[in-house]
Amino acid sequence: MTETAIPQTQPLDSPLVGLEARKVSAWFGKHKVLQQVSLEMPPGTVTALIGPSGCGKSTFLRILNRMHEMIPGAALSGEVLLAGQDIYHASQRPQHVRSRIGMVFQKPNPFPTMSIYDNVISGLRLSGMKVRDKDSLVESCLRRAGLWEEVRRRLSSPGGSLSGGQQQRLCIARSLAVSPDVLLMDEPCSALDPTSTRRVEETIAEISSQVTIVIVTHNMQQAQRVSHYCAFFLASEGTPGGVVEAGRTERLFEDPQDPRTADYVHGRFG
Repeated sequence: MTETAIPQTQPLDSPLVGLEARKVSAWFGKHKVLQQVSLEMPPGTVTALIGPSGCGKSTFLRILNRMHEMIPGAALSGEVLLAGQDIYHASQRPQHVRSRIGMVFQKPNPFPTMSIYDNVISGLRLSGMKVRDKDSLVESCLRRAGLWEEVRRRLSSPGGSLSGGQQQRLCIARSLAVSPDVLLMDEPCSALDPTSTRRVEETIAEISSQVTIVIVTHNMQQAQRVSHYCAFFLASEGTPGGVVEAGRTERLFEDPQDPRTADYVHGRFG
């Protein structure tokens, strides 16, 4: 596997920040699952992580906000830089890191009995953040998540009363409420119908200029639709996962430099 970096494209004075992984390796016990992954995820863009199952994409995603270390027996080496600072440095508190680098999971996980309104602001309580005007924040986050018009008259209804696609957008709104620098998404549309998938993709497009997004997807068409950059992960028997190739999405799909990338994006394996 070759280490691949994506060049930064934002101006130096951009208020947005990106992520950079430097020579990240990961283990579960004695089993090594990632080998020397180096990848830049530029600010204010969507980076898609693609590749067959079992190649380390979701593990890499969890490493990006310190969730990997919560798994018993898990270990890692290397650095993950947010605005130039290693999130694994001893001075960095995991809770603070996770408030700056949010996560939207594969299966929508709103608090089912908590109201839509309280779901949005629940992250504030967990992070200890205080907001003067919660009503404005709730509306803003629901608008950014493309959900406001659908729920504005029933904010007191339980989050579990929403459809699957609406619940996923509610989870996005909840993540946005704490003003993260980065939003990680682990196959956020895999459990959704086509209409809900389209709406979530529209939400991603809407917020990508406001927050850096890293998304794991097995859907090649989705990767092409929503991402600016792609990183192709691959593992083989006896070899840990790693990045084969990374770059602008259109180049990776139209002119891949590695034949394994070409085979995967054109559906010849995986």
